[in-house]
Amino acid sequence: MSETATTTQPEQQKQAPSVAKASGSMAIATIVSRGTGLLSKVLLIAVIGAEVLGDSYQAASTLPTMINELLLGGILTSVAIPLLVRAEKEDGDGGESYAQWLITMGTLILGIGTVVAMACAPLLTDLYISDSETANPALVTAFAYLVLPGIVFYGLTALLSAVLNARHVFGIPTWAPVLNNLVVIVVLVVYALLPGELTLNPVHMTDVHLLVLGLGTALGVAVQASVLFPALKKTGFKFKWRFGWDSRLSEFGALAFWVLLYVGLGLASMTVLTNVATSAQGTLTAFNYQWLIAQVPYGVLGVSLLTALMPKMSRAAAHNDNESIVRDLLFGNRMSAILLMPFSALMTVSGLAIGLAAFAWGNSGVDGGTRIGLALALSAFGLVPYAVTLLQLRVFYAMKDARTPTLIQALIVAVRIGLLYLFLAVSTPGDASQLAVGVSLAMSLSFVFGAIVGQVWLRIRLGRLRTGFTIWTVCLTVVASSLAFAVAKGVNWLVLGALGLEDPVIAAWVEVVLVTAIGLPLAFGLLAAFRVPEMKPAIDKINRLVRRR
Repeated sequence: MSETATTTQPEQQKQAPSVAKASGSMAIATIVSRGTGLLSKVLLIAVIGAEVLGDSYQAASTLPTMINELLLGGILTSVAIPLLVRAEKEDGDGGESYAQWLITMGTLILGIGTVVAMACAPLLTDLYISDSETANPALVTAFAYLVLPGIVFYGLTALLSAVLNARHVFGIPTWAPVLNNLVVIVVLVVYALLPGELTLNPVHMTDVHLLVLGLGTALGVAVQASVLFPALKKTGFKFKWRFGWDSRLSEFGALAFWVLLYVGLGLASMTVLTNVATSAQGTLTAFNYQWLIAQVPYGVLGVSLLTALMPKMSRAAAHNDNESIVRDLLFGNRMSAILLMPFSALMTVSGLAIGLAAFAWGNSGVDGGTRIGLALALSAFGLVPYAVTLLQLRVFYAMKDARTPTLIQALIVAVRIGLLYLFLAVSTPGDASQLAVGVSLAMSLSFVFGAIVGQVWLRIRLGRLRTGFTIWTVCLTVVASSLAFAVAKGVNWLVLGALGLEDPVIAAWVEVVLVTAIGLPLAFGLLAAFRVPEMKPAIDKINRLVRRR
């Protein structure tokens, strides 16, 4: 055993940051990432609109992420970190050779998968938008040829991020998407400055507009992955290709099988969702954009919390410490409710204004912004159940159980698909607003169902979870958020009445600013007044700052 190997492992364990510190550092990076991502999406819908071109681009740009999840992404985000943590604990080299093997085999799988996916691009298009009357199959296929190479870079991002997270490096993987967003913003500006328009009938692969938009999208992902290599090298990790057999390959393979099935079920539900959504022009774009908005608070707060908790729960599971796992689960559930419920309330009461303020520009117009806003407002209740469900599934993965999350996913997908077809049946044919709301509701309701099922399953597996304590916290956050945003909406009503604004977009901006500025601080202030325990560290810090003043 080398000197480096003997010092790496203890140092990594000793220097592991606290959940609060790691989450806080990631939250700052994620705020910038989500902000630039939102800006890129606003530019995108303003430049290409929310109809045929928008739906076609949305469908094609989703393909590389879906295939990457099926090939490798889902495995890495779910089971790689627990296995890397165990290798760090058990191996004499601190798990370096095991990480080398994962990167080598992952790159090989991604490369083969990318070649196969590009060869099958027309078949993927036919599967993904079959029977669609709004998306343009030829355009979707053309975009697919250009964006599918992004599979390799999405996978490498997940691979390198997993290795970095296992080594307690969270900042760089969280900042990397910012570069992707900046590249896309530049690409969209270039696209907007190009003379003429993209030709839709017929579609030409040599069309400059098509090449700029498609290749620019893939370039952004490539830049995102490239910045992680120097970060990994800085940790002392020495990479070399390792194609040999690892004794834990069978363990990884067993876990990977269930995760692949899990991801396959998710892709099946998204395929159904896309087919349902493309039944009315603009529905798919409306759903994707309301989902983007809903993911901003989760990405800033929920993902940071989950990413910081995952190595901690994995180490507890490696020591068979169920008590610590339950404690982390309870903490994660309660913090998810405390951090996310006020944002869920904000999107519920002012979702329409958010949609108009952010997306009623350029080729999208007021109609496009209204569709997005309505879908957001009526489905925002699913934000907290979504965060809780993902945390519950990660608990199973930390215990090296990939089978149970797949079974839970099967139940969630069954409920979601049933709801999608139900809402399609009851929606007015061709009414994009109704269908966008229905598709969004189906997604949110399926996560409510998943959170309930996951909690019951974990209760059977781990014993007492103090679920009543979690429910009480959820109730407090609902009460605090309801009171806070009732006051905020009342103030907004008075201000808009006094100003007499006629432009709906300007009025929407006023509402978003006022309701956010009043509602969020008041909601968190009420939670502090209710003496919610998790608010105490923040209150103590504020008190210390006040005393210094």
